[in-house]
Amino acid sequence: MKLDIRALLVCVWCTATIEAFTQSSQHLYNPAAQQQQLVSRRQHIRTQNPNPFTDNEVATRVVNRALFSSVTSTDSTVFSLPSSITSSPMGRFKAALTKFGMMSFIASMCLALPLALFPPFALLKLRLINRIQKEQMALHAGQFCARWLMRLIPFASVKTIPYHDENPEPSIWVCNHVSSLDIFMLLATDLKLRGKNKRPMKIVYWKQLEDNPITKLLFQQSGFIPVQMSANKAGEANDYDMKSFKALLKSAKQAFDEGFDIGILPEGQLNPHPEEGLLPCFSGAFTLARMSKRPIHMMALHGTHRLWHAREDIDMTVTGRDVQVRCYPKGRKYKSGEEFLATFEAVVGEFGTNGRDLEDAELNAWLDGSKWEQIQAAKAEDEKKILEEQQKRKQTAKEEQLQMAQGRR
Repeated sequence: MKLDIRALLVCVWCTATIEAFTQSSQHLYNPAAQQQQLVSRRQHIRTQNPNPFTDNEVATRVVNRALFSSVTSTDSTVFSLPSSITSSPMGRFKAALTKFGMMSFIASMCLALPLALFPPFALLKLRLINRIQKEQMALHAGQFCARWLMRLIPFASVKTIPYHDENPEPSIWVCNHVSSLDIFMLLATDLKLRGKNKRPMKIVYWKQLEDNPITKLLFQQSGFIPVQMSANKAGEANDYDMKSFKALLKSAKQAFDEGFDIGILPEGQLNPHPEEGLLPCFSGAFTLARMSKRPIHMMALHGTHRLWHAREDIDMTVTGRDVQVRCYPKGRKYKSGEEFLATFEAVVGEFGTNGRDLEDAELNAWLDGSKWEQIQAAKAEDEKKILEEQQKRKQTAKEEQLQMAQGRR
């Protein structure tokens, strides 16, 4: 029986168009109530997820504080949003057309990936290639599909800010996470972003994503590294299965030895309010970097949430099509989890929230570590002043007590 792919695509596209036009009306919000919910929500998140800043905490919290993070479920919790989200500047027709293109891209990926991933699978079964070659071929096939389908269906205007390392070393890559489209954007732009000499990357992901057969096919064939975690909503504390981390550490070490880099998302889940900044981040990437003695490189995404938002009440309500993907130079080995988190939140947080970098001097200072040294020096100076003031007060109090004792005599 022959499958008429053209008829299938027409059905998918027609359904996408109808849904796009019917759902393109604006959402209504209560700003005052939502702002109060946002403040309460953030306080709750930070209470449940304190950042593991000290070196002593890293060893004990490597498992139970979201060591390695990846994608997770979306959230319908209401947060306040800027006017750019509540009212689309694109216009109703352009937003619907963009959504139609995006859904066509996703449908085409679902058709193309199984076909593109079959050759490396078959070659492995025939013992013509080994597992490592199969995983590299599968990753290249996924990137090829995403790159060319995005060219054929240009639903987004993607700007890449690349950094090409001519002699890359084994590294850990970290990035913010704002949309379910992020994986497609990273696959499509990786060649432009990191250059031809880039090392292939294995991403740490939430194993429940394998419930989607296409995602499961891509991730397993490419050798991505799963981590077990209880289902939760975006913004809630991640509850990881500690038993899976031993296998994860072993897989990460093996990936380095086989010529792969590791990709981790420090936020641990989709960010339901990227316009307000990053979610509380975790230092799992630093822990892995310290254990493997590898540098950490940073990447950043901005704008994918305007195409496909993490919040279920916004979802695919398109409010913009401009996307930026940034690769930063100067990957380095951090001295502490606190230093890594502060740098990630300053550098990637600024770009992910506002779509622009810090001023050049400040950006370079964060990337080369001099900014953190300045902060620590200022902190040490403040602590020294406080200590001197405390000693001075103690000395004054001691002298006053002595004078009172002499007066009584």
